Amino acid sequence: MSVVEFGGTGQGVLLLHGLMSRAAAWWPVAQWLRPFGRVVGIDQRGHGRNPQRGPFRTEDFVADAAAAIEDLGLGPAVVIGHSMGGLHAWCLAATRPDLVSAIVVEDFAPDNRGRTIDEWKWLFDAWPVPFQSVAHVTSYFGDSVFAEYFEERADGWHLIASMDDLYEIAAHWGTRAYWDLISEVRCPSLVIEAGRGGQLPGQMEEAARLSRGQYLYVPEAGHVVHASAPWVYRGAVEAFLSTSISPV
Repeated sequence: MSVVEFGGTGQGVLLLHGLMSRAAAWWPVAQWLRPFGRVVGIDQRGHGRNPQRGPFRTEDFVADAAAAIEDLGLGPAVVIGHSMGGLHAWCLAATRPDLVSAIVVEDFAPDNRGRTIDEWKWLFDAWPVPFQSVAHVTSYFGDSVFAEYFEERADGWHLIASMDDLYEIAAHWGTRAYWDLISEVRCPSLVIEAGRGGQLPGQMEEAARLSRGQYLYVPEAGHVVHASAPWVYRGAVEAFLSTSISPV
């Protein structure tokens, strides 16, 4: 898999990005996480420079994260995940508690049964691909973080991840719920929900209760809380880690 070493020493801190993203997009967050340990991000399968495509079951992603912790000597690690990465943090903590010391889950509802990609696929289909420049990408999405998801090709800027892969990954979430796994989480956990993230209401708060974790609702934040409300996110995560692990 593709690994990004952000620096720091000691306690392993594994960063898991969301759907469509890549490890490098964590760079702003990784800068202030380094006092808490050795900060590492991975491109999950189907994303970034990871050559692994499918299969795209949740269990496959979780096995990849477990392998990263073991192969890189990070365990037991703090696992911080955004959206899809947050789901994988929950499931990893539940199934491999020996590898996880604490988790942070950012804006993912654990039960999307019945929902389909048709609810949002039209948004992707409307993109003016290829984009003409990085500035075009940033202007279109209204957030500079999206520039990390794209690469330049001969005819312009394209999403690095394959849309077909993304549709397959997201479609899998509509077939199952994860309450049983979340209820098995025993390590310290922080669940952060965006007020403008579009998640199904009440689910993240319930997930925090089931996992006996802390819950924070950020009403002004968009789906990428660490980018749309960075100081709120940073304050919450630093406070959580300061009481859950020992800074280096």
